[in-house]
Amino acid sequence: MNIQWYPGHMVKTKKLITDSLKLIDVVLELLDARIPISSKNPDVDSIIKNKPKIVLLNKSELADPLITKEWIAYYKSNGIAALDIDCISGKNINKIYPLIKEILKDKIERSQQRGIIGRPIRALVLGIPNVGKSTFINKIAKKSSAQTGDRPGVTKNKQWIKVNKEFELLDTPGILWPKFDDETVALHLAYVKAIKEEILDIVELSINFLNEIKVIMPRTLEERYKIKIIDDSHELLVEIGKKRGCVISGGEVDLYRTANILLEDFRTAKLGRISLEAPRDLMDGVEVDE
Repeated sequence: MNIQWYPGHMVKTKKLITDSLKLIDVVLELLDARIPISSKNPDVDSIIKNKPKIVLLNKSELADPLITKEWIAYYKSNGIAALDIDCISGKNINKIYPLIKEILKDKIERSQQRGIIGRPIRALVLGIPNVGKSTFINKIAKKSSAQTGDRPGVTKNKQWIKVNKEFELLDTPGILWPKFDDETVALHLAYVKAIKEEILDIVELSINFLNEIKVIMPRTLEERYKIKIIDDSHELLVEIGKKRGCVISGGEVDLYRTANILLEDFRTAKLGRISLEAPRDLMDGVEVDE
């Protein structure tokens, strides 16, 4: 699967972030709780350098809760503050600001000793396209400050959002990296719609998804579609299409429609709460720069 990415605005976004750092106290890095490895931009840590950072595992209501707990423990063991959140339900959103104040406690005290009182804490919100940054900002600000959408690349420019007199957020466009060295990373990003679907063969994508999901959670497919798992994922997709009424003239199955149904069922947790990546995967040759 050959996925070309990194349009010109990504270069602009990277510079925008770098230029904004001097105004920032803390970075909030949003990851997709279902794929924390693949949804992490490996350039982020080199861009933000030594700025304090909190990892926010968004869309946690779609992820396996036990694996999400493993991720929180993993970050904690590496000295990284992390929260599992969900911007739709509002899960743990109210815990973010107290955590920021705890992390910045020494800096706030130093500022107060120098007579700097009343300056708002400023947080930079980072994340790849479609990870939920704008929804997160609107939820924490309790108003529709950021434009949202279910397609990558909705946020086009940086914008400051005032949460209250003590807290401000800087929203930036989603940023991906120049190339995918690991096909699994590219596939996982496609499954969660972080890559525009126009550049993908969605049938091939769904077959790859079946290859993966039938290994880690075969019963979810059996229960959802009332099928038996078979080795050939193309034929498995055909069977799902038959069960979902995607049969066209001549008795053939509309694989394009079936593929859309399958991936949408995953994205909306109709297949269940599924995590495609766990901390143990880091020991299998996949690395995350932290």
